[in-house]
Amino acid sequence: MDWATPQAIFDELDHGEYQFHFDLDACATKESAKCKNFIGPDQDALSMDWPGKSVFMNPPYGREVKKWIQKAYDESQKGKLVVCLLAARTDTTWFHDICAKGEIRFFKGRIKFDGKNSAPFPSMIVIFRPKVI
Repeated sequence: MDWATPQAIFDELDHGEYQFHFDLDACATKESAKCKNFIGPDQDALSMDWPGKSVFMNPPYGREVKKWIQKAYDESQKGKLVVCLLAARTDTTWFHDICAKGEIRFFKGRIKFDGKNSAPFPSMIVIFRPKVI
């Protein structure tokens, strides 16, 4: 369920072509955190307000993923930029109901999460921009 984000992908999003300058990793462990500030498994990230203005999220890829994507979208409606690294499951309701509200970028090929073996699924980035008030 947990696929640690490859550093090169995070770096490209954070200060490469996209320059999102993340200040929070919303789904991390101490070992996998990509930002100084992160929400770990000992916290209830789905029920708390996420601090920060630019948030990176690579959620657990299990049955609960829809809740994580909905939370990411909800946080964007509170004024945050939220960028999600997700499995490209275009046949799911969460893709059509939630991801379609954001900007979607598909990866060419498959990500090597462990640096060696390609993931058994295609991946995408979904960008939820802050709601303009």
